[in-house]
Amino acid sequence: MDKRKFRDIICTKLMLIVTIFVSILFFLIFFSLLNGSSLILGEYPITDLLFSSVWKPRGGEFGLFAVIIGTLIVTGFSLLIAVPISLLSAVYIVEYAPKRIRRMVRPFIDVLAGVPSVVYGLCAYIVLVPLVRDFIAPYFGVTASAGTCVFTASLTLSVMVFPIIISLSVESFSAVPYELKEASLSVGATKWETVRKVIFRASAPGILSAILLGFGRAFGETIAVNMVIGNQAVIPSSIFNQGQTLASLIASSYHELMSIPRLESALMFVALVLFIVVLIFNLLGVLILRRTKRRWSF
Repeated sequence: MDKRKFRDIICTKLMLIVTIFVSILFFLIFFSLLNGSSLILGEYPITDLLFSSVWKPRGGEFGLFAVIIGTLIVTGFSLLIAVPISLLSAVYIVEYAPKRIRRMVRPFIDVLAGVPSVVYGLCAYIVLVPLVRDFIAPYFGVTASAGTCVFTASLTLSVMVFPIIISLSVESFSAVPYELKEASLSVGATKWETVRKVIFRASAPGILSAILLGFGRAFGETIAVNMVIGNQAVIPSSIFNQGQTLASLIASSYHELMSIPRLESALMFVALVLFIVVLIFNLLGVLILRRTKRRWSF
């Protein structure tokens, strides 16, 4: 056996070992969270944990319903902001932007995806919190807002989700066969009509995949949200009220882990819920994206 073939075999085996290790790591994390949650799941019915709104660890109450509602509101509102802007940006990049601008914009979008969460959180705390407190909230008749609220967290998350949805949408729009666009334009459709009736419809699975992956990113975000949401485990009656998400609950309560074993187990259960939800949405997004790529590969 020559040296090249030997190196090839060694590299293949090493990559197989790494792949197996990563797969095992996934299951180790899952079973570690499940084992850590066993104390709280053994003492409280799962319905009480998920559907009670009272979170008072020192009083033995670990209801997550208010935090779950806060997570859904923040995530949903951030996607409501991010999805239209991201899709229109992707359309401009693929269909309208000159090549020079396209080459300039794409690297900036990729860089945004790699910016640490704490940087987004710090910028939001310095810029968005005073803006919401002094201008936006009073404009809507809310004078008691501290600026650290659901609305600020949603704005921060929407900016963090932009790169994911834009990048995946650009890939989906670019994969639409040129013949479809030509056929639409040849029968008298305008460029926008072609985008709306042909490109959007043909790219629908890819767009849905991008939104699902964006949801997974927003749902599990911790540091940036923790810095600007106010961390109050109550159901917010307004988007300008303080709230809390599942991820920020873990971050804000972590210092108490060693003092209350039940709290440690409850937070492990919160992490397990986060893990499962983000896993489901990421798997759905990846599966839809693969089906889209397979669809246009023929």
